[in-house]
Amino acid sequence: MGFEPPQRLTRTLGETYGDATAAAWLETLPALAGQVLDRASLDAERVMAPGGRSSLVVLVRRSDGSPAALKIAPPFARPDRERDALAHWNGWGAVQLLDEAEEGALVLERLHPEVSLRSLPEAKALLEAAGTVRKLWVEPPVGHGFETVTERTARQAEAMGSHLDDAATGELTAAALAARQELVSGASESLLLHGNFRQGKVLAGDRAPWLAVGPEPLVGDRAYDLARLVRDRVEDLVAASSGASAARRRVNKLADSLDLDRERLRGWTLFRAVESGTRAVAAGRRQDAELLLEFASWL
Repeated sequence: MGFEPPQRLTRTLGETYGDATAAAWLETLPALAGQVLDRASLDAERVMAPGGRSSLVVLVRRSDGSPAALKIAPPFARPDRERDALAHWNGWGAVQLLDEAEEGALVLERLHPEVSLRSLPEAKALLEAAGTVRKLWVEPPVGHGFETVTERTARQAEAMGSHLDDAATGELTAAALAARQELVSGASESLLLHGNFRQGKVLAGDRAPWLAVGPEPLVGDRAYDLARLVRDRVEDLVAASSGASAARRRVNKLADSLDLDRERLRGWTLFRAVESGTRAVAAGRRQDAELLLEFASWL
């Protein structure tokens, strides 16, 4: 079978790591996928599309006939960190790591990829999401190699600086950078975080009703991890006449349900929304940028 990368993977890798870097790896992907399958004695069923944003996901059968999923990511996306986080969670709230076929290729428990929390009504989805993410917030392993929230957001803040003089984004960018500075200057937690947690990253399973996938793990403040979830279904919020008040209620409700400080969650939600919005501006995704920046303005 063919292993051509899905369009979403090609676009996202290019935006995140640069077109040249992404293209060089994507050119090797079809051959690499075939080699991994042969060496790991896996039989491919189909490539998931649209699939992941940083990896190729192939539904496979293991040598004993059991179903699994093969995930192949480029080394610059740091699949070793995902491997280490999944191994540490050991199936608690997250997909089970079954094997590492080779460097950058993970064999995972087969979930139901077409069924995520986005298939549920909003209130139910947020409830299930909160119950799932709280399981992931554990002490990191001793001697871990995960980056911290401060380190990751410092790189993002540096990239955001170019938008400070922009008439459309400058004021929000300044507010987001100020919020980040205050958050990282104060006392913080050092828990293992998913790093990219949202409704679409929680899939239905057989071993458990809902399990998280696709972590971009780091260590730090739980409020940072919850901030991406706050803006889920942002297009619905922006389209609603009560979107601004609904967004603020969501911040308060999620913070209270997980015993987090409301202002820390609001601050990280602002920073992460503006960071994503300015990145969308830079990539020419105007509609995404407008949605994210309008949402951020409500906070």
